[in-house]
Amino acid sequence: MPPAPVELAGGPVVLSAPAEADVDRIAEFCRDPEVAAWTTVPSPYDRADAERFVTGIVPDGWASGRECTWALRDAETRLLHGMIGLHHLHDGEGEVGYWLSAAARGHGWMAAALDLVLDYAFDASAGLGLQRVVWHAYAGNVASAAVARRAGFQWEGVARHGVQHRGVRRDDWQAALLPADPRRPADGWPAFTAAQAAR
Repeated sequence: MPPAPVELAGGPVVLSAPAEADVDRIAEFCRDPEVAAWTTVPSPYDRADAERFVTGIVPDGWASGRECTWALRDAETRLLHGMIGLHHLHDGEGEVGYWLSAAARGHGWMAAALDLVLDYAFDASAGLGLQRVVWHAYAGNVASAAVARRAGFQWEGVARHGVQHRGVRRDDWQAALLPADPRRPADGWPAFTAAQAAR
């Protein structure tokens, strides 16, 4: 993996490293209760958390080879609207994670970003050459499940109380994608992953 962030672009989005100019937007978006409910961002979230993320966590992840993190930007304005990354990179596997600002949801931007990240993940010559990308979500995160299913992730099951989140054990939805899997909406996902979860 390269020690410096790689920019990816296609369709309506550009993926690049979050910068110090993005700190205020990151802090604003990570205060959204929906982002806090489905991710591991600190809660409550303040500007210092965003600064640590941009100046420490992101560059350290790239430099160590453990994580690739990108800001999801509007291709026209270059404004940050979310984040996507490959985490826990080891032995040919990585875990994808993402969040999107409320105003940017429903436009297909995360689907476009995930396609770019998966292309990079599986590319053995210009990318990471991964053999498996995994997806996890807290049970009930139907929005994240819709993005993963549309990208071709194959359902692998539920780890009951498989994760701890803010002091509470939660069920963990799991799916994965291999390089040879079709990159089209996957069959076999249970109906409850598409149900409207009560918030």
